[in-house]
Amino acid sequence: MTTKAAGARRVYDLGPIGTISLGEGRTFRAGPAVIAVFRTRDGKLLAAQAACPHKGGPLADGIVGGGKVVCPLHGYSFDLATGEPVGNACPALKTYAVTVDESGEILLALDDVCQEAGARPG
Repeated sequence: MTTKAAGARRVYDLGPIGTISLGEGRTFRAGPAVIAVFRTRDGKLLAAQAACPHKGGPLADGIVGGGKVVCPLHGYSFDLATGEPVGNACPALKTYAVTVDESGEILLALDDVCQEAGARPG
């Protein structure tokens, strides 16, 4: 993984898009943050905190579909674009900007002040 600083923002190269199958998620460490990156069945990439705010479930291991992820521990759903809970009172997920560059590398942008520490890798 490579890192570039851009002001108070860091961009992490998480590797090739092919490392995440369609309809699945994968956990990455970017500096002190642990982030889950999801690739929807239509190929869109979305990123959120890796651990469910309810019981710390590994969201990258959850079911991905319809732009949502279902936590594998308790079945709570979250909208991956906004982080908002769907049909439950759980706190919202933190979401992050993620793109794919022209060579197919996943790029994750994190504000230095917004990086999370202490989450478990999945």
